[in-house]
Amino acid sequence: MGEEAYKRPEWDEYFLQIARDVSKRATCLRRRYGAVVVKDKRIVSTGYCGAPSGQEDCAARGVCQRQEQNVPSGQRYELCRSVHAEANALQYAGIQSKGAVLYICGEEYDGSLAEGKPCSMCARMILNSHVDKVIVRMKDGTKKQFSIEEIKQIADSFGNSP
Repeated sequence: MGEEAYKRPEWDEYFLQIARDVSKRATCLRRRYGAVVVKDKRIVSTGYCGAPSGQEDCAARGVCQRQEQNVPSGQRYELCRSVHAEANALQYAGIQSKGAVLYICGEEYDGSLAEGKPCSMCARMILNSHVDKVIVRMKDGTKKQFSIEEIKQIADSFGNSP
């Protein structure tokens, strides 16, 4: 088999694709996001957007309060029933997230890419988790690595992130 016929994806691409696959489990009616916590090239945990365990999600209810009220992206999270993908992945990773890499990828409901940049609320959780870096798939399909300094800036932005 020729090298062109079988090309292995590099690590970041591999984990970003897994994050996109994980996003397909999301129950949010606005956007589907998936996140993967990786340490030493091994998956520690995954997470997707959805209601807390035991709670009815927006997909089952058939309604999103933020969407119905035309709330702009990054605002009024108190109306949202979902826990963000990053929060779920980091919560399940626990202490293992220290020194790990967090991969984030999202989709609109039409299957196109959504902006992968974490919101200010998730940026604060990322800082608490002590991951070493955050790699996201951007809306235009490019890959972007956020430094911890950039994550700190996002955490301080309070509602100005997608």
